[in-house]
Amino acid sequence: MKNLWLFLVRYNAIFWFILFFVLSVILVVNNNNFQRASFINSSNILVGSFYKQVNSWKSYLSLSDANEKLAAENVLLRQQIQNLLQADTTADSVYLADSIEQGRYAFIVANVANNSVHQKSNYLTLDKGSEAGIEKGMGVITSNGVVGIVLQTSRHFSSVQSLLHPDTKISVTLDSSGIFGSLVWGSNIDPRFAMVRDIPNHVQVKQGQKVFTSGYSLFPEGIEVGEVIETGIKSGESFLDVKIRLSTNFSNLSHVYVVRDLLVKEKETLEETSQDNG
Repeated sequence: MKNLWLFLVRYNAIFWFILFFVLSVILVVNNNNFQRASFINSSNILVGSFYKQVNSWKSYLSLSDANEKLAAENVLLRQQIQNLLQADTTADSVYLADSIEQGRYAFIVANVANNSVHQKSNYLTLDKGSEAGIEKGMGVITSNGVVGIVLQTSRHFSSVQSLLHPDTKISVTLDSSGIFGSLVWGSNIDPRFAMVRDIPNHVQVKQGQKVFTSGYSLFPEGIEVGEVIETGIKSGESFLDVKIRLSTNFSNLSHVYVVRDLLVKEKETLEETSQDNG
């Protein structure tokens, strides 16, 4: 207490100055319209700037939650897209998708826990596994394109064989041409690019053509895979290869969607039965 008293006595002039200065400012502001308006405007600017910065910090800190909500909304939208009306481009009518196709695919949101891009054989680890309904063999996509195929699962995690893996092969088609090929990636290829192989050599492929999933593999039909950037690469007497720029940015993967084909068991059973009868 004694030290506090000595401190106040020593610096009493400063305290008196601050007190009288504050009182004088209050009197000037209260008794002069111009100064009052100026003070209010200045304080509003300061307070507004402060709250703007605080909100900016809050928004940054809540980005993770916002991304989770957006990913969940994207799943619902993607589910609805699969159930939309399909247009017959060869006729003047539209028709409902077959009831078998409606609701055929479900999508499970997952986060990328680990990812390799520049290895000869690349893999991803997702933060969801069998407990979330993920099984071996399911396709993995983003809102921009194809990512890979589920290789193994544990209760809470999944290992995915990336599209950037020499053993990954996906059936694709060249936009509206109806020509099918196999999308593959080589270990010496830049992770931004891949090859579409087994294109008949009589087909005129143009730069800029879009490449989509065909629906004959683990993925729904019509998911954009990339864009043709180089054509006329010969792979044999009857076939050509084309080089594409992948639409998926594998260096910046965060949220992905695991594709669950609800009819895959029925399809596999029928195919096995047909092979046995053959």
